[in-house]
Amino acid sequence: MSEQATPSAAPLQGVRVVDLTRALAGPYATLLLSGLGAEVIKVEDPQHGDLARHNSPYVGRDGVVAEKRHEDDVSVSHLSRARGKYGVSLNLKSPEARAVFKDLVRVSDVVVENFSAGTADRLGVGYESARRVNPRIVYCSLSGFGAGVSEGSKAMDVIIQALSGAMLTSGEEGSPPVRLGIPVADLVAPVFAVIGILAALHRRGATGKGAHVDVSMLGALTSIVAMENWHAMSLAGVPARTGLTVPRLTPFGVYRCADGYVALVAVLDSLTAALFRAMGREDLAGDPRYATRDARVANSKSLDAIVGEWCRSRTTAEVVEALSAHGIPAAPVRSPEEAMNDPRVLERGEVQSIRHPKYEVDPQLRTAGIPILFSGTPCRFEERLPLTIGEHNEEVYGRILGYSAERIAELKSNGTI
Repeated sequence: MSEQATPSAAPLQGVRVVDLTRALAGPYATLLLSGLGAEVIKVEDPQHGDLARHNSPYVGRDGVVAEKRHEDDVSVSHLSRARGKYGVSLNLKSPEARAVFKDLVRVSDVVVENFSAGTADRLGVGYESARRVNPRIVYCSLSGFGAGVSEGSKAMDVIIQALSGAMLTSGEEGSPPVRLGIPVADLVAPVFAVIGILAALHRRGATGKGAHVDVSMLGALTSIVAMENWHAMSLAGVPARTGLTVPRLTPFGVYRCADGYVALVAVLDSLTAALFRAMGREDLAGDPRYATRDARVANSKSLDAIVGEWCRSRTTAEVVEALSAHGIPAAPVRSPEEAMNDPRVLERGEVQSIRHPKYEVDPQLRTAGIPILFSGTPCRFEERLPLTIGEHNEEVYGRILGYSAERIAELKSNGTI
């Protein structure tokens, strides 16, 4: 560990991470590590930096803009993903870059990379190179199809969604595939990567040896899809794609109201009876078509039609109020903006306001926090962000690695940093 953790410190205080990642999947993994207290050193190409720096929209002196207008306009993506990280520049194609990388590995606990399979090894910054320098290093490779697997399309989120089967889990039978509106593959895989890193750190405590943590985006998302019994449903003649409701759990799903949509769950007999009372249709409780769960499944179309008609005659607020009064789980279907203003997630820090190092930002501009709370231990992002490429070169290469000012100047002049 880079320093001794104290009882009240963040959970990962003392863990130093070399972050070779870019775009979203890798940077989200290291963002989670940063929020949990790790010291993350983000390595960027000196000329172009992380791909996220060039994502529209931008924030700056003119507020939020679609096209970059000023040099200090910063991508919202970068402001979100680079929080709490040190930023250094390093041209991994430079002859001297391997020596700098090895120096970073010597004083670190974790390396994370999300290059295409084989790229890190070709650059001389792969697991074997890191392990030879520091046998205790935990090295995480986050790739599209797994370390060493080069065949297949380039691992963009939409490609992984398509290959995993996720696109044909939503929507109605016969309708086009549904691309999930959030980059779910880019966000699920890094969570598994962090789990793997933490498990490897724990194991290192017992063995003294590091490990190579290998996570594939396709494997991560497909494992989530596989939690539903798709083939079993097919064999049983149960439709997989059912649209807004789930007939095998009726009443269950999303129903249209006069001014929006509501989600409700009334699977159990007691909840169904409560739903009938809330609707003023106690007579339905004695109808043999709806008296048991299996009967309701067999007659899901007629029951969904009854529930749907009742919902459409009322506003979302009226439906939620009526159902909640009878103990039925129900909620309005909200927009992302509405969801991120929920005081419950704001109070817990699960959603946070975006900050620009130089300019005021609309407080409604929000991003992800750390959705984990520890008793007596704070989880937060340090007030640190690499606004420019190589922002913390002197601090990292000088203070942490011990390079002299002359050495840093030399590396800069020859294009290494």
